[in-house]
Amino acid sequence: MKLLAPALLAAALLSGCSMMPSHSGKMASDMPTRAADGRLIGPTGHTLYVFAKDSPGMSNCNAQCAANWPPLGVASTAKPMGEYTIITRADGSKQWAYRGQPLYYFVKDQKSGDMVGDGVAGNWKVIRP
Repeated sequence: MKLLAPALLAAALLSGCSMMPSHSGKMASDMPTRAADGRLIGPTGHTLYVFAKDSPGMSNCNAQCAANWPPLGVASTAKPMGEYTIITRADGSKQWAYRGQPLYYFVKDQKSGDMVGDGVAGNWKVIRP
């Protein structure tokens, strides 16, 4: 029985690590992206991209483009932070932007680490921190 208590304590401490503040002092779950292998990834773990035809703070990827390049959506409770801003898309939905550049996923990226969209049509590139 004496071994059970330390094991439970260790499990409780480890499960709480995901709620520890990040280096910025914000909870890690508050950040819309994180860096991995020199690129930004979204909450799903998939690579994020920027579109050369976007204007600062404005998405020009709509309709079929947005179906192929889903925007990084914003929770209703989210607030801009640091280099992350929230833009309003043509359809009224909200999207995260990094340094003014709207962020997107690519539908052909099937798993974390995929970067199939990098360089597509000369207009899409992986976003780097």
